[in-house]
Amino acid sequence: MARRKRTSVVLEKAVRRAASINSIDPSLDLGNGLTLPAFSNLIETMRTKENAYNSALSSLDKLYREMLETEDELGDMTEHMLMAVGTRYGKSSVEYGMAGGVPKNQPRKGLRGEPPISSDEQPSFVASVEGKNGKKTVATS
Repeated sequence: MARRKRTSVVLEKAVRRAASINSIDPSLDLGNGLTLPAFSNLIETMRTKENAYNSALSSLDKLYREMLETEDELGDMTEHMLMAVGTRYGKSSVEYGMAGGVPKNQPRKGLRGEPPISSDEQPSFVASVEGKNGKKTVATS
């Protein structure tokens, strides 16, 4: 999504004011540097800076889109590189693991990055049951 370009309400108001003052006297000098030519120069400076800013935003948007396209291309090539290593050396090979793949013969991590549970390690469960007499019984498996 393109960034919003800036429009200055102050600039628009100044342009209208300059046009109105110009109708009074094009060479009006109100003292202390308040002249119509100085006012017009500052308006043009602001207009130039606003245009430069909006152009920079457009360039930034273009650069951002190009970066996202390159990132997608890089992601695809990263996946293809791993698939090619798997094809050449096999998905159970050490080389496949070195390239970042998980070899077929290696158990994968569980959800949330927990280590896999091997078949010889079974989790133990502790259950506490309160009997009719109010005494608690603990059972483990």
